[in-house]
Amino acid sequence: MAKQNFLALDVGERRIGVAVADSSIKIAIAYDTIVVDGNEIKRIAEIITYENIDVVVVGYPRNQSGEPTKQTEYVEAFANLLVDIAPKIVFQDESLTSVKAEETLKRQGKPFEKGDIDALAASFILEDYLEQH
Repeated sequence: MAKQNFLALDVGERRIGVAVADSSIKIAIAYDTIVVDGNEIKRIAEIITYENIDVVVVGYPRNQSGEPTKQTEYVEAFANLLVDIAPKIVFQDESLTSVKAEETLKRQGKPFEKGDIDALAASFILEDYLEQH
């Protein structure tokens, strides 16, 4: 199978965590954090082009019972905005990825910002997707 490039998005209302990976290495790398300011779709389109992305993996929020939430609706609506720029869009459960990201950054003992959590959470979403596919 040909190598594929993946882009993961941890979509929030203020920031979007971004991670990238390719199918040959299967290691997700925290890439960037995009501020939600009206230019986010344009910025994602630029990353898709620049990184030659084949699949966009969008983190799919659910509550602890596995049911959709208000945030799930927001993420679904956001994903619909990507239909014209993304070659393929898939959803991946994002349960506890932000918590895991924050714990990982705390263990590293260096200062970090909310955006660092979002980008690392996106890398965990992408790693989960790559492991399952």
